[in-house]
Amino acid sequence: MSETREVVVGYDGSDFSMQALEWAMDEAELRKLPLTVTHAWRWPYGEAGEEARSHLRKAAEHVLYHGADCARSCSSITEVTADLYEGAAAERLTELSARAELLVVGSRGMGALARTVVGSVAGYVAAHARCPVVVVRGPGPIPVPLHRGAVVLGIIDGTPDSAIAFAFDEAALRGLDLVAVHAGHIRAAAWGTAMPPVTDTEITTHMVEEDLLRRLRPWRDNHPAVPVQTRFVTASAKEALVGLSREASIVVVGGARATGRLGSVTRGILRHGASPVAVVPVTESMPQAGSAPPGEN
Repeated sequence: MSETREVVVGYDGSDFSMQALEWAMDEAELRKLPLTVTHAWRWPYGEAGEEARSHLRKAAEHVLYHGADCARSCSSITEVTADLYEGAAAERLTELSARAELLVVGSRGMGALARTVVGSVAGYVAAHARCPVVVVRGPGPIPVPLHRGAVVLGIIDGTPDSAIAFAFDEAALRGLDLVAVHAGHIRAAAWGTAMPPVTDTEITTHMVEEDLLRRLRPWRDNHPAVPVQTRFVTASAKEALVGLSREASIVVVGGARATGRLGSVTRGILRHGASPVAVVPVTESMPQAGSAPPGEN
């Protein structure tokens, strides 16, 4: 009998973790999966008596149970589990990712800390989790858009098939269009020493978009109801995805490789993107880097 997968969300009671909880609830309902709400705590002041630690633990329990109760009362999810962990949040989230179908975390967004380390927990988990990670951005409650944006899939040479599959599944679950984007620069062609270089943007764009359609064909065949657009953008991949994120429901990119480090495009969209970002690992078994996980959300 195969193990039941689940959606896991990190929750610490803050506005940005409430955003993550709302997104995770939505995913669990759409996927008809159980939801685990996890909260990590630890005594930050060195040695302490049991009474002091007990008070902090009870405060952590209160935060966790508030999140779990919200999920139970505000959704149709049939199974909600509250998971309290003493230790680093990033460590626990990465551990739980081994049995999860999807992991959701919040990010503070465009603050100075987030620009530097993408929110320490969110950045670490996105690089090390063994399942897709959705990083939900921004301060305050999630606004409800009048027109839902598309699922935007960033395609580069190393984009894993798992990221393409996730993007199609997400578009199908949410009833959204999928926009596959490849960014680059068109090189001028020199016809001879007496002739100036010639750039045929229209032909190059058409060729790249046709190549994209060919690569996406297996998933298009499996998801015939998902409308698919392909775009070639003459810009850097980071600039293109950040721009499209302003209108997207979610941006999907590939995750870390053997080094356990995110690529520059993925780091860029996590730091500057305006929508939730799904980071999909290259393989099911993600090698762990030697860096220690951060301890605070």
